[in-house]
Amino acid sequence: MTLHHPYRIWIRLMDMKRIRRHPSPVQDPNPDPESDGFLRNAVSEKRAATTAGGGSPAGLRRLAAVFAIAVLMLLSLLVLLPRAGLSLDRFVGASVEKEGFRVVFHEGGPPKSSNASKDKLLGGLLIDEFDESSCLSRYQSAMFRKVSPHIPSPYLLKRLRRYEALHKKCGPGTELYNKIVDQLKSGQYVGNAECNYIVYISYSGLGNRILTLASTFLYSLLTDRVLLVDHGGDLADLFCEPFPETSWLLPLDFPVNQFSSFEKESPESYGNMLKNNVFANSGDGDPKVKIPPYIYLHLAHDYGDHDKLFFCDEDQLLLQKIPWLVLRSDNYFVPSLFLMPEYEEELHRLFPQRDTVFHHLGRYLFHPTNSVWGLVKRYYLAYMAKADERVGIQIRVFEMEPGPFQHVFDQLLACVQKEKLLPDVTPEEPVNQTAYIRSKAILVTSLNSGYSEKLRNMYWENSATNGEIISVNQPSNEESQQTQKQMHNRKAWAEMYLLSLTDSLITSAWSTFGYVAQGLAGLKPWILFKPENRTVPDPACRRVMSMEPCFHAPPFYDCKAKRGVDTGALVPYVRHCEDMSWGLKLVDQDEW
Repeated sequence: MTLHHPYRIWIRLMDMKRIRRHPSPVQDPNPDPESDGFLRNAVSEKRAATTAGGGSPAGLRRLAAVFAIAVLMLLSLLVLLPRAGLSLDRFVGASVEKEGFRVVFHEGGPPKSSNASKDKLLGGLLIDEFDESSCLSRYQSAMFRKVSPHIPSPYLLKRLRRYEALHKKCGPGTELYNKIVDQLKSGQYVGNAECNYIVYISYSGLGNRILTLASTFLYSLLTDRVLLVDHGGDLADLFCEPFPETSWLLPLDFPVNQFSSFEKESPESYGNMLKNNVFANSGDGDPKVKIPPYIYLHLAHDYGDHDKLFFCDEDQLLLQKIPWLVLRSDNYFVPSLFLMPEYEEELHRLFPQRDTVFHHLGRYLFHPTNSVWGLVKRYYLAYMAKADERVGIQIRVFEMEPGPFQHVFDQLLACVQKEKLLPDVTPEEPVNQTAYIRSKAILVTSLNSGYSEKLRNMYWENSATNGEIISVNQPSNEESQQTQKQMHNRKAWAEMYLLSLTDSLITSAWSTFGYVAQGLAGLKPWILFKPENRTVPDPACRRVMSMEPCFHAPPFYDCKAKRGVDTGALVPYVRHCEDMSWGLKLVDQDEW
């Protein structure tokens, strides 16, 4: 007996079913007795009357034979599909529904339900006032990720709407903006200006820039300042405009144009002004000398003790009087804002769940431009969408040599196997294959392709002990960090975003690249500890306390006592980081 392919059997069954259900032609209510149609209908009605009561033995035999054949075909189908490693549900539901760019897999194949009903406004973080075509990712991204369990507070939403109104009122090109820029050109100090600003200077790698921008935006919310972004970087090529009907890009004709020369020793910096007594804070917020129209805030990793006084309430009283602040940093300095009594109550209202700061602000601010979104969308649909589960692995190695390094790969294996994130392998083929085979897509991001190749070969040359089908993919391998190249940064941003679309995440210590991905995803990753002497750490990794990024260079200073202090031991919701013992991060805890 010849066994036909299951698909052909199924199609034949469907064809027979359609034939049986085919409706009869519509009858003319007044047929012409002399027409051919009338005669054919009369013959058909006569045959139907003959067989309706089952009066024809030959007809009954034919029906019985057809029924028996159909049963045999169905039994063959049920036997052959499991042997082929497929379930009937998966086979029937394998159709793909293309709806715009979306690919929706029906019952039996992931995802389990359509994403069409997901909240494209992210719980109210976004508003429906943008031209969708100008930034496709803003409203489409919700279709690619699970709905976040972390709901933004009503007060945060209210403050975001208030900020948008302020930016629209005071942003570039407005009458108020032009007026205060004219005053800046003339060197005038204007007290109690209706619009005050903070200008972010683009600096360092992309991950650092994203984290600093989020920190600066939070500071602008706390101080009612308008955030403007230095045009010198490539941020306009990477991120859509986040605020409606206005721009966050600093106009090219801004009168202060020496941003690239600002550094720790610049005389315009607040720290140096304090250190050199150019002006002094009298203690009540009133300056002893004339306040300049702008001040440079140096909050980068190499900042000095006087620069760190930025995080003291007393100094904030003075800074509130400066119409223009220009900030340069490569840090996520949010944890130190939470240690300031001046902002404590406001921050608690904004973020009752303290470890969601970057999760909410990151999804509000950072939307890939259409060129970057194309990279994300195409890769996700090609390599990740159909898997039952997606695992992200981000590998950052702080070595002078290019690698790959065997100890790094050994550490990765030790982590994923101990934590049961990936299945073990065996050279033996599974004997009892289940009817439905789960698939797992592993996304690896690294400057070097060696780690993904080793992992891919391991799962190609061996079987997973749990029977899963494992695919390993890496979008790019740039070999070295090239922060000044446009396409390099596009790929970096696309890969951060792709990592944020996974279901579980493994990241590398000290890496802002991983911090961004975990924050956007709303995931607590397993973090690979930094190896010492090229040996595998024990333990190889651990689950982090929160999804918040780490502040790598926090101040250790008690502003009231005016002495050094361990700022990671002052309050239960600001702790030292897992991957950097001196760093600070937010956790959602009110007790020690």
